[in-house]
Amino acid sequence: MTNRISEATAASEEMLSIIQGIVDPDPSLLAKQAVADHINHYTPGLVSYRKSVTESEDYAAIEWSGSGSIVRDVGGREWIDCLGGYGIYNVGIRHPEVLAAVQAQLQRNPLPTQELIDPVRGMLVRLLAQIAPGDIANAFICNSGTEAVEGAMKVARVYTGKQGFIAALDAFHGKTQGALSLMGKAGFRLPFLPLLGGVRHVPFGSAEAVEHELRRASAVGEGIAAVIMEPIQGEAGAVVPPDDFWPLLREICDRWEVLLIADEVQTGLGRTGALWGVDHWGVVPDIICSAKSLGGGVMPIGAFMGRPQIWKALEPNPFLHTSTFGGNPLACAAAIAAIHVTLRDRLWESAAVKGERFMEGLRALQAKYPNVLTHVQGRGLLIGMNFPDNVTGYRVSAGLFRAGVLVAGTQISATSVRIEPALNIPDDLIDEVLRRLDQVLEDVSG
Repeated sequence: MTNRISEATAASEEMLSIIQGIVDPDPSLLAKQAVADHINHYTPGLVSYRKSVTESEDYAAIEWSGSGSIVRDVGGREWIDCLGGYGIYNVGIRHPEVLAAVQAQLQRNPLPTQELIDPVRGMLVRLLAQIAPGDIANAFICNSGTEAVEGAMKVARVYTGKQGFIAALDAFHGKTQGALSLMGKAGFRLPFLPLLGGVRHVPFGSAEAVEHELRRASAVGEGIAAVIMEPIQGEAGAVVPPDDFWPLLREICDRWEVLLIADEVQTGLGRTGALWGVDHWGVVPDIICSAKSLGGGVMPIGAFMGRPQIWKALEPNPFLHTSTFGGNPLACAAAIAAIHVTLRDRLWESAAVKGERFMEGLRALQAKYPNVLTHVQGRGLLIGMNFPDNVTGYRVSAGLFRAGVLVAGTQISATSVRIEPALNIPDDLIDEVLRRLDQVLEDVSG
């Protein structure tokens, strides 16, 4: 053990010298070491699915720096970021105002004592109440979107006294036990069955199917606490529901006295061309979940928010749901800065305009290469490209990677590939992405 401690001490010193910029690492050696570390000490299978490993030429692409809409690896290679960390970079990479807020808070107090009242958390929940839809006024701050969904489920159960939920097929709400129970994808669920009981799944976009399940549940005495939906399905490929879907959901939930939960983890804060996804249809949910871009691409943070009468259910025992790191001042400072930039720069309007620019170009490419790019969908800068199969989708995604563009899409999930750039991505970069995609599609079609 003494030798291992000595070796670990020396290793950590070397690691810090690289992190702090004291030593300028050799790109090739660092790449090889990083891949080995992930294979030997993380989850080996993940490495083999990374385009940064399988599609890089000389050595694996090791994430090192970035700004705005550009990502650079340790060797200086650059990519236009149209992946956005699956939606965390709404304001871009390393936004200076978000960094400044976190750095200032870091000098003051990075984590809470848990006893004294934290003013920065108070500022954030007040700000969230100001921008939330309708009369939503209370929030709990957590660390991720999955935690936000878990918390929303718990509050819904406490408030209604009911156990069941209705979610959508192909939905993605997270991978912890409760959130996974809402998941509408068998591949993620099967290894962990049985999950929470009382969850029913319906086709996304069918209000009639939701009411049918409510009727069936009532007939057999099973209480439904809430209906939970993404305004636009993200993981499923930027699937937009019919325009009457959300208004009908609101009416149905009111009539059946169940809560309506909007999972805005990916769609919120401007991504779809509105501040909140539900704003497209003028609907106010009972509970709304936020995360991903809430931390400004700098800190992990999530929140679930609700109407005051719902939060009153927690008053008898406010310790029913707590979090050691949730609502820490560093994350809250980042969120306040990210919200400020979003509001001041009206980034949802930018997303609407730039999204239409992207969509026009993609529709033209679809018409040019219909056997490769079969369908384009989405709203704002949450865009899905559909391909005939995973092989074709991955060839396009991998081709874009080699051409210096990051998008989603892996060898096992590339039938629908998302495009999620920063909401302030420059127009010339959009045009450049489309130009490179044109070349990739031509190569794949040949």
